[in-house]
Amino acid sequence: MYNVIEAFKVHIMPTHFKVLAELCEKLEETTKRTLMVNMVADFLKTLKSEEVEPAVSMILGRAFPSWSQQTLEVNWTTLGEIIRRITNVNWETFTSAFSKTGDIGSATKTVLENSMLKRQALLFAKTLTISEVRQNLEKIAETVGHGSREKKERIVEAMLSSASPVEAKYLVKIFIGEMRTGFHEGLMEQAVSKAFQIPINDVQHASMVLGDIGTVAAIAKAEGRKGLLKIGFKVFRPVKLMLAQMAGDIAEALREHGGKTAFEYKLDGARVQIHKQGENVKIFSRRLTDVTESLPEIVEIVKRNLKAEEAIIEGEVIAVDEDDNPIPFQHLMRRFKRVHAVGDAVAAVPVKLYVFDILYADGQSLIKLPYNTRREILAEKIGDIPMPVQLVTDNLEEAERFLKEAIDVGHEGLMAKKINSDYVPGIRGKRWLKIKPTLEPLDLVIVAAEYGYGRRHKWLSDYYLAARDTETGRFLTVGKTFKGLTDTEITAITESLRKLAIKEEHRRVFVIPKIVVEVAYNEVQKSPKYECGMALRFARITRIREDKTPEEADTIQRVREIYERQFLKKGKIKLQNKQ
Repeated sequence: MYNVIEAFKVHIMPTHFKVLAELCEKLEETTKRTLMVNMVADFLKTLKSEEVEPAVSMILGRAFPSWSQQTLEVNWTTLGEIIRRITNVNWETFTSAFSKTGDIGSATKTVLENSMLKRQALLFAKTLTISEVRQNLEKIAETVGHGSREKKERIVEAMLSSASPVEAKYLVKIFIGEMRTGFHEGLMEQAVSKAFQIPINDVQHASMVLGDIGTVAAIAKAEGRKGLLKIGFKVFRPVKLMLAQMAGDIAEALREHGGKTAFEYKLDGARVQIHKQGENVKIFSRRLTDVTESLPEIVEIVKRNLKAEEAIIEGEVIAVDEDDNPIPFQHLMRRFKRVHAVGDAVAAVPVKLYVFDILYADGQSLIKLPYNTRREILAEKIGDIPMPVQLVTDNLEEAERFLKEAIDVGHEGLMAKKINSDYVPGIRGKRWLKIKPTLEPLDLVIVAAEYGYGRRHKWLSDYYLAARDTETGRFLTVGKTFKGLTDTEITAITESLRKLAIKEEHRRVFVIPKIVVEVAYNEVQKSPKYECGMALRFARITRIREDKTPEEADTIQRVREIYERQFLKKGKIKLQNKQ
């Protein structure tokens, strides 16, 4: 067990951040999940109530709770400059350390250890506590306007100057949101359950409703199980979205859903969660970011039509042309990024809202109701707001005609939703299935890029694509491509990647894994070239997924499943040919 501090001290002394950092170090070295859960549970027991949420968030690599709209806006370039200043090391020393570990935090720890003697007096000048780290993070997030960059830098530099090497390692990881200890949210739910002796189902349900396990842990510490059982939806606090799995075809969807299901057009848009209270409306993106200001016409549509004093509904915003036909996703993303001159954007890129689910209305949670019942309630409350076209059927041929119809009118494919399924926030399962007529694309993260040749010599235009390993949290490269993006997109992504650059080797730049792209490919093939043993054949980027975080990217486990599935099909063909 991980006894970090004597129990009698806990009630009178704040917890040092170094204790949390050392716990994370032990988690990183541990592969046994039960041991990891026990270590974190023992740690949570020792914390003061006000330390619980910040500590849980930090262990998961977050500066703030999931629902918070606060952002640090501290990029790697700024952090790199600060590390250079406080250590006086040659930057080649840092890049060498990074090459050995592939981890920015570990490289930071190494260079600080190398400059230890120079910093010895500073190390004991001040000891950071968990609460002080959170307060400083809040100061950074609240610093805006003229001179804000310099003010942010001073706060960050003061924190790193006071930190021991192991503390600095995890501060940097929190700054850039990349923890990689292998301890994910599901394990944290188990740790909270064990620490406060609350059934895991109660913890998971509260986490679904609140959308943040750190907030759940704080309530569990202060109020126990009774506190968690009182938790309900709160308007303007975004809820994690229910996610869908991919189905190979219509037949698979019908089979998974017991022979009959509800098919809907799969719209090529951006998913939104809309909250209404009286005349106040807020719109949250798939990443739970407040995008209300970017979509003023959607706000007005909701105000005019939604017949509820309080409600949380879900929908899809698509970009349309002058004839109301859907246009490509990248045009829509321009709207979501626009906070200035919104009026010009409204005229240039018209958008349309479709709604497809309702989670909460006038004090009542609806997520335990069957999907068809929720849709009926939604239809009664949305006035003239359209819903995606739906077909409820058990007929394979009828469903396949419906899929062709969806493609013909410009949509991606179909969603299949199990008629009697409840809504499970934050869970990807088979209650909802995606059906696309092409080989399923992958959402991958750019981990490195190379400068092009010829007219592209100034651009980072050849990208290394990686999938996330759920076991380790690492991003493993599965392919490389220079295809798919326009010159405008390449110019913009080059600027973004330079800000995320960690080191350069000749024409190759290694970056913090932050940018998610959707990738099409012909097949997954076996390859000794990459550590994962697989590679995408003829990979090409089809869109930049600014609506997705790296944590939402596809996993190496899914890539392996696709490989094995296609391999089995090919094996069957070979066997048939031999007979």
